[in-house]
Amino acid sequence: MNLSARDVLCEFVRTKLSSHRLIVVSNREPFQHKRVRGRIECTQPASGMASALDHVARACGGLWVAHGSGNADKQTVDRFSRVAVPPGRPEYTLRRVWLSKEEEEGHYGGLSNQGLWPLCHMSFTRPVFDADHWRMYRRVNQRFADAVLAEAGSDPAVVFIQDYHFALLPRMLRNANPNLVIAQFWHIPWPNREVFRIFPWQEEMLDGLLGNDLLGFHLPEHCQNFTESARSIETGFDEEGGAVVCRGGHSTSVQPFPIGIDVEEHVAVAQSEAVASYEGKWRKRLSLDGKLLGIGIDRLDYTKGIPERLRFLDRFLETHREHRGKLVYLQVAVPSRSTLPAYRQIAEEIERLTTRINKRWQTLFWKPIVLLKQHFTLPEMIALHRLASFCVVSSLHDGMNLVAKEFVASRADEDGVLILSKFAGADRELKDALHINPFSIEEGARAYESALQMPREERRRRMRKLRQAVEENDVYRWALDFLSELAFTGLLERNGQEQLEYDAVGLAV
Repeated sequence: MNLSARDVLCEFVRTKLSSHRLIVVSNREPFQHKRVRGRIECTQPASGMASALDHVARACGGLWVAHGSGNADKQTVDRFSRVAVPPGRPEYTLRRVWLSKEEEEGHYGGLSNQGLWPLCHMSFTRPVFDADHWRMYRRVNQRFADAVLAEAGSDPAVVFIQDYHFALLPRMLRNANPNLVIAQFWHIPWPNREVFRIFPWQEEMLDGLLGNDLLGFHLPEHCQNFTESARSIETGFDEEGGAVVCRGGHSTSVQPFPIGIDVEEHVAVAQSEAVASYEGKWRKRLSLDGKLLGIGIDRLDYTKGIPERLRFLDRFLETHREHRGKLVYLQVAVPSRSTLPAYRQIAEEIERLTTRINKRWQTLFWKPIVLLKQHFTLPEMIALHRLASFCVVSSLHDGMNLVAKEFVASRADEDGVLILSKFAGADRELKDALHINPFSIEEGARAYESALQMPREERRRRMRKLRQAVEENDVYRWALDFLSELAFTGLLERNGQEQLEYDAVGLAV
């Protein structure tokens, strides 16, 4: 019997997690309620992680614990701070945790994004380590631990923690309720041992993460970096089995699980009338008649290499006169963490570069760069994917990068070229992209040339293979692999249930 990865995941949850409650934990909530012009609207925040996990939560049901950050969030929950989501057709429960402004700034804006984010990304931005930020980080982790423990009660539960905001949470949960099955996925890179040594509270953080039964990263090298870092505290290792044995005899399995997207849904949206309509609107807005389009779509973040790709374009136009007036490069830069100094600086740098390059090359009827600093809907972005001759992902360092996979999934026409940084996790899977070192202006400019001059049959051959890679490892396969690892280690065995075996196309017990 052939089943989709989503069907296999749902069947796995039904047969293997039937005696457990699944509790997902993340900082960002999958749905947010905001008051707009006097009425409350429910939206999905722009987040690759939250979007990917939303699909898993819908398939699995259960509960999602997250920070309630919308200005109307409190008005939409019950007395237990819960709300059923998605609105209109609920499939799981969202439990919101309320944080003070001081807690939010210290935990999220402070330790998480001024300390851990630059520590884990090799983008040469100096991290900030502030003792008050660490105190708030610890306090917020405890606040989430209290919420999870209250929801789990004494029933069997699997707690699936997301990302670097909750490094202390696993140990807090383990100490309070040893019967919980605790797993965490770290969505960003883990630095090498020498880099991690500069973190002032490294032992407490490592001890926190080793409270997990399973700890996942995107890439094997991130797993290796973590296990080497863990050697700095008293731990034993079973390297052949990929396990880190923490003090007290508790084992944490450290494994790679590269994340994907919901390919089926993405393809369906790409073939919709809404996308076709937006294609026409973008053609008109960008004056694309007789012109080629290159795109970049990112959060406005210093790790994404946006200034670098603008410099690629400047060099490309300098050396390729024939493309002046014929190529439009659109950069969508969605504002992010704009209260933090490093993010304000990168925004200013991108503005300056855009102005300088446009001033150098523009004519009366054309300018090479269009910079849009705003969020667009999925159909609007997919329309851009379908119009583009190339999409550039020039991350200086990235755990995975789902933009690359979304571009590929949008191209049912088997056209378009993906230009991909060698330092994005997606580079390991998407082998038929044009791979670049984003720190080399010459290499980036040559990639633009190759993309625009590539024969149609070569583009088609590459895109077919890229699409196959994206389809084979979608978000449901990622979740299935992750949860199955818990089952295969015996952690989910209850009441003599037989272990579930699965493969990519079907089920067998």
